[in-house]
Amino acid sequence: MAQAMRSPQISLLSTDGKPHPLQDTLMAVTLTLGVVAFVTAFFHNLHLISSWAGLIGILTGAYGQFVSVTTRERFALIIGLGASAIGFYLGMFHGGLFGG
Repeated sequence: MAQAMRSPQISLLSTDGKPHPLQDTLMAVTLTLGVVAFVTAFFHNLHLISSWAGLIGILTGAYGQFVSVTTRERFALIIGLGASAIGFYLGMFHGGLFGG
């Protein structure tokens, strides 16, 4: 019954109670790049930013999915990956990675 007396640890980033600094960093980078790519994708002049941020966000999100441990990390990575992919595809439609 000793385990019943423990106070529950509530964490937004890990559900197993252990720290995951690499996974948390990849999650934050992917979400940030996803937001940047998604927002700048709606402006035709910013296609370089949206396409590069989207591409890097897709790569970091894919690696983050590969090394993720908890469901919360995977959930946030999928949100960031989706936003990065939309930003990347719209940036490619508007002019691509090299300004074509």
